Amino acid sequence: MTLQLATAVLLASFSLLLAAPLMQQGNGKETKMADSVPESEVALAKEYLEHFYHLGEDLTNRTKRSADFMTARLKQMQAFFHLNATGTLDSQTLEIMKSPRCGVPDVSNYSPLGQQNLWSKNTLTYSISSYTSSLPSSTVNSIISSALKVWSDASPLSFVASNVGNADIIVNFARRSHGDSYAFDGPGGTLAHAFGPGVGIGGDTHFDEDENWSTQLNGFNLYLVAAHEFGHSLGLSHSSNPSSLMYPTYQSRSTDGSPLSNEDVQMVQNMYGTESLFGGNYYPYVYRYMRYFFPRRLVAEEKCKANLTFDAATQLGENVIFFKGRNMWSRHLDMSTVKEGLIKDLLPQMKSNIDAAYEVPSKKSLYVFKDAKFWTIKNLKARRRPTRISKLGFPAEIDHIDAAVYNNGTNKTLFFEGENIWSYDESTCTMDENYPKNITDVFPGIRGKLDAVFELRGFLHFIIGSHSLKFDRKTQSVTEVLEAKTWLGC
Repeated sequence: MTLQLATAVLLASFSLLLAAPLMQQGNGKETKMADSVPESEVALAKEYLEHFYHLGEDLTNRTKRSADFMTARLKQMQAFFHLNATGTLDSQTLEIMKSPRCGVPDVSNYSPLGQQNLWSKNTLTYSISSYTSSLPSSTVNSIISSALKVWSDASPLSFVASNVGNADIIVNFARRSHGDSYAFDGPGGTLAHAFGPGVGIGGDTHFDEDENWSTQLNGFNLYLVAAHEFGHSLGLSHSSNPSSLMYPTYQSRSTDGSPLSNEDVQMVQNMYGTESLFGGNYYPYVYRYMRYFFPRRLVAEEKCKANLTFDAATQLGENVIFFKGRNMWSRHLDMSTVKEGLIKDLLPQMKSNIDAAYEVPSKKSLYVFKDAKFWTIKNLKARRRPTRISKLGFPAEIDHIDAAVYNNGTNKTLFFEGENIWSYDESTCTMDENYPKNITDVFPGIRGKLDAVFELRGFLHFIIGSHSLKFDRKTQSVTEVLEAKTWLGC
């Protein structure tokens, strides 16, 4: 049998199947629902299943069971949309088929390589190659930026506008056939489509210029459709959950707040990780290690112990890392989520009871101290051999430090030892003259042996015993005293 004849037999079988009386099972009896289905509806259903459920695939191997194959595809579509999966073309099924929707199939996503990939970098570029006549170009620019921000807010990804023609994600508005083998169909029907991550056309997003694009809920809201399509650009497939932004049919919903459902957030974070330990743009690949270094999200009872103090603390990108015994905690600055890990996972040579830690972002390095030595951690890799702290310029009699904090504005690190403070210039790698000084002379109100110190949003936070003291450098005074365990959400 030739392919053309097989195709004809297949489509004829499909027409007979759908034109047959529609039956529904109820109370153990079959009830007649309709006498027949118009040929125009049959054609619509055939086209819908061909495009979104791969109806025409592998025809030569399925002609003998064409009716079963058609029924299976129709049931698959009905099950996806939580309809009664009868395999017959009822009114509810037709209503879904006639609804405006995304052009990406429901059973698999677009990919220029024929498979689903992920972006291997955190910062993606985008450009708009053509605009819609429905809205001013400045409005489109703003909408596209906001739609991308939906995903950057939920993941470590970031998006940068580019004027270069080879941006990762290229946006354009086009009518009918527009060069990618997925022609648009005029007003209604398919609104837009996007290609999954990859080279060339990968990531690109196309909108049907025949639609009435809007910033409101009249017409089709460009922000909602764009945010949906950019989900595909990142590699997400369609969801059968109507509350999900990745639901395939157009949903008129509020644009106040994030349009992402919990499912959408979980999906993108499963693919790209949660907010990066070192911040969205600090180490583009660090999010891959987050679950390894900080695998546990704790309940309050596990971390909120009475009189809790810390051995060391440091800001690290968009997180503050706290160390105590063999444990370390990561607290995100904005989300206030706290996760726990083990020091040995980050530093097998050290394992527990570190003395101090600080980060120098310009060097992409974290420095961790224990006794008379310190380790340099660069790109998440610790040097095998530590360095003696005397190399920093400490006198030979100094055999440990209590705490350390880096000041990005001055590019200097303050070291605390006993009642003394030392200032180290990260640019020249030398100790400043006229040090050490008394801690209380430099920071009035700070007395006693320090356990940890870190800087956050312009304020210094000193951990002394079970208390955390917030110090304002402008007023040279302590402005707030809290329990140290407050930093862990207690």
